[in-house]
Amino acid sequence: MGSASLSYKGHRYPVEVISHCVWLYHRFPLSFREVEELMLERGVTVSYETVRRWCGKFGQRYASALRRRRPRPGDK
Repeated sequence: MGSASLSYKGHRYPVEVISHCVWLYHRFPLSFREVEELMLERGVTVSYETVRRWCGKFGQRYASALRRRRPRPGDK
């Protein structure tokens, strides 16, 4: 999920920061402002509006990957 691709080109933040923000938003029931606060605790200043844009641009790929990795009924 954290591999760099051409779609990340031109962004101010590293791929790791973008992917972590998008992953947090789609993995846990968090708002954009809560993701902003969590990143601030880690020392990364990013606005909730930026997180919203990233989720709109990259979110579908992360959400799909999380759904594929979710355990199915009957899995042990």
